[in-house]
Amino acid sequence: MTDFVRYNIEHVSSYSYTQPAKRCVMWLCLEPRTDFDQTLKGFQATTNPSSYLSAETDPFGNNKHVITLNLEHDSLEIVTKSQVEVVAGGQPPLGVGSDAWDEIEAWSNSFEYWHFTHESALTHRSPTLDAFIEKHGIKRGSDPLESLFQLSETLFHTFHYEPGITNVSSTVDHIIETGKGVCQDYAHVMLAIARSWGIPSRYVSGYMHVTGIADEQVPETQTHAWVECLLPNRGWLGFDPTNHTFADERHVRIAVGRDYLDVSPTRGVIIDGGPSTLTAAVKMNKSSLTD
Repeated sequence: MTDFVRYNIEHVSSYSYTQPAKRCVMWLCLEPRTDFDQTLKGFQATTNPSSYLSAETDPFGNNKHVITLNLEHDSLEIVTKSQVEVVAGGQPPLGVGSDAWDEIEAWSNSFEYWHFTHESALTHRSPTLDAFIEKHGIKRGSDPLESLFQLSETLFHTFHYEPGITNVSSTVDHIIETGKGVCQDYAHVMLAIARSWGIPSRYVSGYMHVTGIADEQVPETQTHAWVECLLPNRGWLGFDPTNHTFADERHVRIAVGRDYLDVSPTRGVIIDGGPSTLTAAVKMNKSSLTD
């Protein structure tokens, strides 16, 4: 018997412009994936003003939409509603053993995992990162899984969760230098280090259902980010350094990529509009199911 958790999720993104825009094109990355541990049961996206939406799939298998709005407007509201079932009740994973490093090293020359074993725009190695690694005694141990969990724990205890300190284009150096950041910053640092060990690692955007556990630091009204690492005999395993936990049934995956830039929820181009302000709000309702 398999237990599932079903989430009904509403995500509202509202743009307002200081001057009316004549037209815009907006890319959305807001449709959750159907993946190994979750199933998308329904999705719809609407906009105000009404616009044409076209669906596409990116190279990482993410479901995206393009909005084309060819009329003057001083605001844009995007509402997406998703129904997702997530497998629940899994046990914390055990280690994979020291022999797993040999298989991981063999993946380093694989074209399939190249994007997830090399640096990306927001996960560069740097002298600042190297000094951080040395200061906190971060190194790979005999077991890859245990090493990754220890890394996640170190980042959780080292950084202070504080919105507004970093932005969507901040590099790993920024959070290291300030000691403060949000989930995407924790994820970028973990990606940079895990990839330096040769472990295929990807950025995950999604939602987290907040349950009131003491370590939870992410507001339920926002999107969330964590890391998935590929391990022998385990597949893609999720680590959430912001909350010091493995990714579990509280986490709903939207998209995966090299870093935030591949999976930003909204991104667009406007013609003739003034500077814009974005506000976003997420609502998650949970119910339990048994198969």
